[in-house]
Amino acid sequence: MRVRRRSIAFAGVGALLSLAAAGGAAQAASSSLTVTTLGRHGAKVATTVTVVALPSGHTYTVQSGKRLSLPAGHYIAMTDIWEHGTEGLGTDTFGALDLNVSGNRSVTLDARKGKAVRVSLDTPADVTGPPKISAQLCAGTVGDMPSAYSVMGWNNEGSLYAVPNSSKQLQFGYLAQWTGDDSYVAAKNTTGIPAAPGGSYKRAGLATMHIAVRSGTQMAQENDTSLQPAPKTDDCTTSLRTDVRDDNAPYSSTVHVTAGTWQPSDDVIAGNGEDVAGSFPPARTLKAGQSFTQSFGRAAWSPLHYLPVTWQKSVTFNPDSLIGDPDVGVFGADPTKETVVLTKGSATVRKQTLTNWGTSDAEFSAGIRSAGWYDLTVDAHRYRPGITFPAGMLSSRVTLDWHFKADPAKSMVAPVFLTRFLLTGLNSRNQAAPSSTTTVDVNAGRGSQGPDLRFTKVTVKAVKVWSSADGGKTWKAATVRHSGSAWQATVHNPASGAVALRSEVTDAAGDRSVETVYRAYAIG
Repeated sequence: MRVRRRSIAFAGVGALLSLAAAGGAAQAASSSLTVTTLGRHGAKVATTVTVVALPSGHTYTVQSGKRLSLPAGHYIAMTDIWEHGTEGLGTDTFGALDLNVSGNRSVTLDARKGKAVRVSLDTPADVTGPPKISAQLCAGTVGDMPSAYSVMGWNNEGSLYAVPNSSKQLQFGYLAQWTGDDSYVAAKNTTGIPAAPGGSYKRAGLATMHIAVRSGTQMAQENDTSLQPAPKTDDCTTSLRTDVRDDNAPYSSTVHVTAGTWQPSDDVIAGNGEDVAGSFPPARTLKAGQSFTQSFGRAAWSPLHYLPVTWQKSVTFNPDSLIGDPDVGVFGADPTKETVVLTKGSATVRKQTLTNWGTSDAEFSAGIRSAGWYDLTVDAHRYRPGITFPAGMLSSRVTLDWHFKADPAKSMVAPVFLTRFLLTGLNSRNQAAPSSTTTVDVNAGRGSQGPDLRFTKVTVKAVKVWSSADGGKTWKAATVRHSGSAWQATVHNPASGAVALRSEVTDAAGDRSVETVYRAYAIG
């Protein structure tokens, strides 16, 4: 259930810096501004007013009716006048003034001038209540839009108002959501506040986003999924969010949205109420009538990006994104604890235990003195102190074993690979049927590790795949078919338990990449 909260003024990093700068300017202030706010019945209402200097973006906040010292200049003053109601959520009225301040100036924002934000949809029969509307008012010509210079609030249609204002220094954005068997969402941004704020929408002009959340792979079962507009150029709809569903996985939901670019996300909530993971897959641009499915938690999770590199006479490795959601990418990886070992022949060059939990500085680095064949092994486990992982969590451990040539005199990305296993035929709990076969698409990939490192093209010579039904004690070779640049393995499943997957990728020069995902998927 959505809890009523007061509308707030957002202050991002840019705004905090601006506040510091504004404090210095205020010491030399030669003028002042006092903003009185009136409610919908004409009585004074206490609000927090955001005041933005143009064009600098220096931002101030002040209580209504209080005098704010300012340098003379051009300003936007804006607020959401929220009033208690005898029932429901009360009322919100957005208002702003574009004004020049010189001397001691007093102005009034009057909610009685507000016009209801009206939105309509050729609504299906399962939608019975009014839409909920989230709205945002922004100083639209200032950078770092909109979080640094905006006021935001939400209410049901019929209880949310905006005072019309034709100033081109303002933007007004809203997001309306109708809820039934599916959700229907419309987002719109305008320059200024229109005389009749809102809009009319038809279902035939909407696009569709399916959200599919599977269970078994994540650090907790509760998933809070959402969508928010992601326009190419930030505007006053940016950061307005529509909640899709907050529930235990597995589940699926469908949201019909206005055409445009949308950012899906998934917050994973542990049993103690802690937000333990946030997944942000690429934003999706959808046209009217187009449909797309965004999955979260699909098996199998594996390393997503980082490869060993030779740099400054050392072999280094960033132990990040080692266990991550392939449908999300590096922004969907969980924290891990890993042991990393570099050897040359039978000699250990360095062994180190690391974690990226609570730090972004974890890095393995081992100096090397001579060119030759080296082995870098990584044994990574999910690691999140303070929470209890779900029983039987999948993709709980990943190992890597890379064999490659390195030369201390040459800086380059090692000619090795990461494997992604994409499985078909599993149910919503990432389970295969007992004693069945599972098709596994095997993708051997590698990515540039930065502009300062030589990145060579490496051609795969062979891919092999094995499966294990006893936690890695014994392994059974899978049949692998090769077509063009793709490989597909057929795995014969046991009658119960879980299946581990292992791949080996080699090139013509003898470089070898072995990757293992333990408990890649379950049998059920």
